[in-house]
Amino acid sequence: MAKDLDALRHSCSHVMAGAVKRLFPKVKLGIGPAIEDGFYYDFDKEDSFVPEDLAKIEKEMQKIIKQEQEFKKEEIAKKDALELFKKESYKIELINNLDVKTVSIYRHGEFVDLCKGPHVKSTGEIKAFKLLSIAGAYWHGIETNPMLQRIYGTCFESKKELDSFIKFREEAKKRDHRRLGKDLDLFSIHDEAGPGLVFYHPKGALLRMLIEDYVKKEHLRRGYQLVMGPHILKSDIWITSGHYEYYKENMYIFKVDKEEYAIKPMNCPAHMLIYKSKVRSYRDLPMRYFELGNVHRREKSGVLHGLLRVRGFTQDDAHIFCLPSQVEEEIKLVIDFVMDTMKVFGFSDYKIGLSTRPEKFIGDPKIWDKATDALKGALSSKGMEYEINEGEGAFYGPKIDIMVKDALARSWQCATVQCDFALPERFGLTYTSKDGKKERPVILHRVILGSVERFIGTLIEHYAGAFPLWLSPVQAVVIPITDRSHDYAEEIFNTLQKENIRVEIDKRNEKLQYKIREQELQKTPYMIIVGDKEKEAGTVSLRARKEGNVGVVKIEEVLGRIREEITDRK
Repeated sequence: MAKDLDALRHSCSHVMAGAVKRLFPKVKLGIGPAIEDGFYYDFDKEDSFVPEDLAKIEKEMQKIIKQEQEFKKEEIAKKDALELFKKESYKIELINNLDVKTVSIYRHGEFVDLCKGPHVKSTGEIKAFKLLSIAGAYWHGIETNPMLQRIYGTCFESKKELDSFIKFREEAKKRDHRRLGKDLDLFSIHDEAGPGLVFYHPKGALLRMLIEDYVKKEHLRRGYQLVMGPHILKSDIWITSGHYEYYKENMYIFKVDKEEYAIKPMNCPAHMLIYKSKVRSYRDLPMRYFELGNVHRREKSGVLHGLLRVRGFTQDDAHIFCLPSQVEEEIKLVIDFVMDTMKVFGFSDYKIGLSTRPEKFIGDPKIWDKATDALKGALSSKGMEYEINEGEGAFYGPKIDIMVKDALARSWQCATVQCDFALPERFGLTYTSKDGKKERPVILHRVILGSVERFIGTLIEHYAGAFPLWLSPVQAVVIPITDRSHDYAEEIFNTLQKENIRVEIDKRNEKLQYKIREQELQKTPYMIIVGDKEKEAGTVSLRARKEGNVGVVKIEEVLGRIREEITDRK
């Protein structure tokens, strides 16, 4: 985000807060930063904001903007700031946490806020804004803290840019995987069973199976071996891996027969133990273990979001045990695997980030540098551009993240490859070198899709639920026009089913147009309609999702179209 746009949006958040204080004087102020698509401000209000309040707040903001109030910065003593904000408990907390003698404040009109800036010169510079939504937000994002009310808004330098954003937002809303997941009967989440836990309905389970079947076959074709680890492991294993120290707050831990266990949040330790179960030679490497592993993580309830952020999910997880001399080549093979897979699923654009050593890490910093250089070398040798994300690596190693861009050019996290010299040391993994010495392998942690749940959510939004034929849970539906056509419809249905086409038949006593409209809403790729004329001529009337009414054709032509489309994965 450009600095001037950041300042404009931050200024707009102050104007919004000033308008809220005018309308609701008893409200207490939280914080109000600029964010990627706009801004927000958190408020502590006894009763809830309602959607109608947004229009009132916008109207009051327009008054403040028309007054062209100057944004004035002041540096005041900390004690004076505490006096100034004595009725604002959240500001008092923020000031007390500052180890400074003076603090920065900004004023416009009668409104004053604790703030570093920057801001535009006056409220009159705000030309195009809109308040978008109301949400709950814990103070500092901590669940034990008070729940505040967050108002989101956006601001642009021109009305044209704002209108474009609103149009984009409306399109994104139509593609929301949570709404489409319900409309297309793919999945559900039930609070009574537990938040963040996904229930796949028949169509959703079939979609997932199609994705997983493709992934399994591709792994086998590329030299991976399938493995499976248990869902729970004793805490000793998680202590060895480092997860107990660095990741414990995200793990489900319990006791059985006085022994402490944890449900796995990662698949790595199980793969380490499988590798360690035999003596390994340098000739065995690289060794690639793959698992569609179910994992569970204690995500905070406030961050759960449909399929994109859940507590129970599946990773297409693999660990590559290799010689130091093989690391860069294996990373390049992983990158090729990612790119090939994303193309198959309809993603052609992406961006790459390389994340370096975080503050909390295990292992030798020199080894980290070596691992980071291997990742950089692989990307450079393939001529791929990337951004450095300082301090955002995993606790055991640096990583490459590949973000795919969907039909709306939004980025989604999918593939990751992490270079790890630390876990082989912690688990005592070895291989016998050419000269008979025991050496440590290097481990590459990698996923191609990432979380299968998140990938399905991404696919739903990318295709707006209209999946390509090979991924569609229902590829065709046969619709008889009258009861007289039922036997012929059954004949067509059986013909398609024998060809392994996922087909349904709709013999309900409903009007034809109603059935057609329903299948359009379900985004069914092909509708095969049969009546008296079609039965007599041995033909069908074909409707295609992409083309509309195709016309009267022979069933052999329908089969040919479908086979070709499936083969081409269109």
